[in-house]
Amino acid sequence: MSIEIINGIQLPAYDVELLNSGELIAVPFKQYKREGEVFWLYPSQQIPFNLEIEQYYQAQHIVNARKAIARSARYPIEIKAWARCEYHWHVYSELRDYLYTIAQSSVWNLSALEHILEQHQVLKLLLLRVYRLSNPCIVNVRTAPGTFYWAKAEDLINMASENDTPVVSNVSFNKRKTILLSGKAYPNTGIEALLFQCEQILDKNSSAKQFSYDIQKFLGWIDEKPAKEVNPNLAWINDIAALGNRSKQEDEGKSNYQAGTDFENVVRNSLEFLGFTIDYYHKGGAGGLDLFCSKPYALVGECKAGKKIPNDTAVQLLNLATLRLQNQELFKQATKLIIGPGEATTQLEEAAKLHGMAIINPETLEKLVKLQHAYPNSIDLFKLKEYLEPGKSDESVEKYINQIYSEINLRAQLIQLVKKYINNTGSEQANVDEVHGFAVAASIKIKKQELHEILVELSSPLTGYLGRIKGEDWRYDKFYFLRDLLVS
Repeated sequence: MSIEIINGIQLPAYDVELLNSGELIAVPFKQYKREGEVFWLYPSQQIPFNLEIEQYYQAQHIVNARKAIARSARYPIEIKAWARCEYHWHVYSELRDYLYTIAQSSVWNLSALEHILEQHQVLKLLLLRVYRLSNPCIVNVRTAPGTFYWAKAEDLINMASENDTPVVSNVSFNKRKTILLSGKAYPNTGIEALLFQCEQILDKNSSAKQFSYDIQKFLGWIDEKPAKEVNPNLAWINDIAALGNRSKQEDEGKSNYQAGTDFENVVRNSLEFLGFTIDYYHKGGAGGLDLFCSKPYALVGECKAGKKIPNDTAVQLLNLATLRLQNQELFKQATKLIIGPGEATTQLEEAAKLHGMAIINPETLEKLVKLQHAYPNSIDLFKLKEYLEPGKSDESVEKYINQIYSEINLRAQLIQLVKKYINNTGSEQANVDEVHGFAVAASIKIKKQELHEILVELSSPLTGYLGRIKGEDWRYDKFYFLRDLLVS
């Protein structure tokens, strides 16, 4: 359902950015706004109340505030969010002591808040529920400084919707609102200082991004799922099938030997990425064994690029492995794998079944690698071994891949159920019965004890999607939401 928004309010660009990220839920605003009123959040270059930027903001925020103002000076600009007024709080002189805790939980100088109170005999704070627009509004024409923003014909205005994502969850917003209005000391000052230090190195240390997100999630500043970044060093995972499927004629001038070598290399990279230990003593080539993995179990293999897998591939693998490994017992126990495109001939499939060799195509290998990339360590190599059946194994391995995706989706759903229960009820935790009730309502068929086992798994320090408060019995364990499991 769309929401009609007539105008916006102009706030300092840095304040708008912090509202959009969930770091603020309230801002000084002297014009009256009634509860329930909705408006766009327009990033202004002006500092209100005739204050300078150094007077308005705390010292550690001045650099970021200057950058935000500079960004808002370049047109066109985007309006990324709209807000609903939850409360227009008036802080009068008798509540002067509240100014310290307000400053402590925000970015403004205490002296600036005191100045506003002295000049106007009241400090008016808008408490805002902020929602991200699905499609930002584009402001093409510079707006005159002031209190409000009115769209012009040249601007591109998109509709707000009740389905737009709230920046801060209901539970988190209500907790922060209660603390703010009570004048109590803000509990997370030290954690916010750690986050500020972390943000200073984001450009230099990519691993700090996840840590920064986790802190913001803990503080309740954000409720969205972070975009999964693509590692440029892993671009090769998209070429596995292409390198296997190319024919001699399609190889763009490369020699037959080089075409085969490229495919062998990407297969080795793939198996190593999945968790196998590659023995690089066996590097293929004329008379060589293409693949030998020593851990977690022995695996020998042949790679065949091109449109067809030759009929004698199974015999070739048998002879080369026997000759090169010089250990009959090791070869008998080893998993045997042929990787190549196209349909295996009847002769090859019969030979593969006879000698216990699995045949998979490059597309299947690429799917395994992409699964491992999306969900690190999700593939159990010993379970994969069970699905590498003698003969054509693509269907069997695909079954295993789908099984893993199904298990991941179930866990993502259960995390969302815990999150939903807490948001809907206002409780801080949910027990097994409560989550199971939500699961039944969502048509998820799962027994309580199995549900408990998965919730414990998700609350492990090694996963950290949920938190757990252990009860006297497993039925009395309580769980709370920490972070989302991103499902591709």
